[in-house]
Amino acid sequence: MNNREKEQYLREYSLLKNKGEPFFPYTVYKDGIMAIVTLAVIILMAVVLGAELGPKADPTTTTYVPRPEWYFFFLFELLRVVEPPSLVFLATIGIPTICMVLLILLPFVDRNPERDPRRRPIAMLAGATTIAAMLYLTVLGATAGAPTEIELATSPQHEQGRSVTAASGCLGCHKFGESGGQLGPALTKVGARLPRQAIARTLINPTAPMPSYQKLREDDPEKFDRLVNYLASLK
Repeated sequence: MNNREKEQYLREYSLLKNKGEPFFPYTVYKDGIMAIVTLAVIILMAVVLGAELGPKADPTTTTYVPRPEWYFFFLFELLRVVEPPSLVFLATIGIPTICMVLLILLPFVDRNPERDPRRRPIAMLAGATTIAAMLYLTVLGATAGAPTEIELATSPQHEQGRSVTAASGCLGCHKFGESGGQLGPALTKVGARLPRQAIARTLINPTAPMPSYQKLREDDPEKFDRLVNYLASLK
């Protein structure tokens, strides 16, 4: 922008400013009225319709599936994509912060004075890419399965063993696919590492703090066999 264009801009800005209304009380009055109307509508809806309350929280239930609010679905999906536990901080704070800083620095990088979007390729590309990425991750996060599900494809004959594994508390310490705990080793492909007999011996004589399944074998050998067969099928 040369001096002539700058003078013309300042002249036009001065004319428009003289034609406008002052911020106080004109803008403050309008914003205040709109805020009062919005608050009144919210109070009226709360009184007439009431607040939707669910059942009392039950700390003993295992059926609750935690899900974020819809506007956090893209972060939820980003956390699912970045799987290693050591990179959780990068997925939840690092990547979003870096993207936000890049968007803040964008006006300082692209100093093009043009207001036509077709003449601002860098700014438009950065903005469109950010919005598209957030929308894509939001859709994936909204349609993703529950994080507590055992996300493994198993043969029909081992479906009962899969249920036994979940009911036996294995998910509390071991990871199956994308679900489960991390106290013990991952069992996603335990059948490829250990034969069936070794898996059975480990369940009967485990290493502390893992509990023994000797009582399950004595009380319900069929259930124990389903559990062993299911673990042996994970390859």
